[in-house]
Amino acid sequence: MTLRPETRVRARALQVLYILDMHGVRNTEQAVDAVANLTGDVETVIDDVEPMVMDIMAKSHELDTLAQAAADNWRFERIAIVERNILRIAIHELRGGHAPPKVVIDEALWLAHRFAGPRAAPFINGVLDRVARDLNLL
Repeated sequence: MTLRPETRVRARALQVLYILDMHGVRNTEQAVDAVANLTGDVETVIDDVEPMVMDIMAKSHELDTLAQAAADNWRFERIAIVERNILRIAIHELRGGHAPPKVVIDEALWLAHRFAGPRAAPFINGVLDRVARDLNLL
């Protein structure tokens, strides 16, 4: 299956954010290089993913606050790393308005099905639906 370029960027961004979270570092250069070398997708990772990840990291507190408010009875730090980063990517995109909200949510669900556990997709769907409604996008 060939991925759309936007989907590939989201998947690579998730991989970079995962590496950063796992190692607790803020230097994206090594994580970007690792994902680029691992996937062989150097141009996409350097040109499209790195700026996206840098922006997400710069706004992570704001993104996490929106997710926390929408995740009833869940402390954000208790959400698994993959799910947490899928939420960050999607909320970043919802706020940016570069894609329709339903597309952003569908892409986040694709990431959840591909990279997260079996119960992640319904959780992510619920949180993102609420965030989109809180932002008056749905």
